[in-house]
Amino acid sequence: MINYESVLSKKVKEMQPSGIRRYFDLAATMEGVISLGVGEPDFQTPWLVRKKALDVIERKRMVYSSNQGMADLRKDISDYLQRKYNIKYCPDGEIVVTVGGSEAIDVAIRAIVNPDDEVLIVEPSFVCYKPIVELMHGKAIPVPTKEENKFKLMPDELRSHITSKTKLLILPYPNNPTGAIMTREDLEAIAEVLRDTNIIVLTDEIYSELTYERKHCSIAEIEGMWERTIYVSGFSKAFAMTGWRLGYLCAPKPLAAQMLKIHQYAIMCAPTMSQYAAAVALKECDEEVKKMVDEYNVRRRVLVDGFNRIGLKCFEPEGAFYTFPCIKSTGMTSEEFCSKLLEEKKVAVVPGNAFGESGEGFVRVSYAYSLKHLMQALKCIEEFVVEHKNKDNI
Repeated sequence: MINYESVLSKKVKEMQPSGIRRYFDLAATMEGVISLGVGEPDFQTPWLVRKKALDVIERKRMVYSSNQGMADLRKDISDYLQRKYNIKYCPDGEIVVTVGGSEAIDVAIRAIVNPDDEVLIVEPSFVCYKPIVELMHGKAIPVPTKEENKFKLMPDELRSHITSKTKLLILPYPNNPTGAIMTREDLEAIAEVLRDTNIIVLTDEIYSELTYERKHCSIAEIEGMWERTIYVSGFSKAFAMTGWRLGYLCAPKPLAAQMLKIHQYAIMCAPTMSQYAAAVALKECDEEVKKMVDEYNVRRRVLVDGFNRIGLKCFEPEGAFYTFPCIKSTGMTSEEFCSKLLEEKKVAVVPGNAFGESGEGFVRVSYAYSLKHLMQALKCIEEFVVEHKNKDNI
């Protein structure tokens, strides 16, 4: 008999399962659950995108593309980023098309991090950054953000975490799970801290199209930051293309060339059909994205107002499609709140501490669901809060 414990990677065995998926999988075993746990748009992929994919399947032979991605798509990505965010990347040598934004993040971290390098991770944040850093034997250093600062990265907080071993800063805005954004002024203050260092910035901007009060600004646009920035995005969120598994990374050529090598050996190329379709999304679907953003904005207001009315103080998110209400008034931990809510009311949300210790006392609620779905969930959550408040008063 093989002793599997002895052959498995120690780092992999130490890795904890995703706190998001744990509640999603648990909810999937129960009947009648209202799930607000997964960040997946409930909209259809725009028809023009689907139509292109169908046409490609019928008319073209599906073969490997260039390792970097199809040349036309890389040109379209370059044009899109310049048109939308005033950042310029050369299609030949500075853009790599990946299997989702997730692969882009993985490739970027693996290309930069050596054993014992320190990687600063703004938290609360998406769950994948820390495990990938640790797989590379790097040290993941959380940089907590606070509700009173609108969950923005503050320059003094960043400065206090920088050491001689700091190699990389992971900057995920618009933020998952908080919905926070960084304005141009906020980013300029962060740039001032970084300018005299050798620190690289990995900016995860997968939610960049989903902002409500103001236009998104990338740190790559700030003076002096382009040359130290790895830009990651994709098609899953803005274009409702989660299952198409397509993303991209952009970086100065000396960095992109090394990331391309990892991509070549690990993946070879992204799905060709998805690449053809994604080109249509970039060029022809601005109006479809706007309609989705407008609908998300309605849902956002309903949830924020609802949670505040219930007594769960809710920071107003300006990006992505998540609310991050504070549940400290209930006297429960994030895990207790989510477990009891699922058990008693069959509503699934994600505990804030799944996104880092600074998320304790909060829960993540996605509004990538229908308004009817959200209203039902709010009713159940209000009943839950009132019932437990009454219990505590007995």
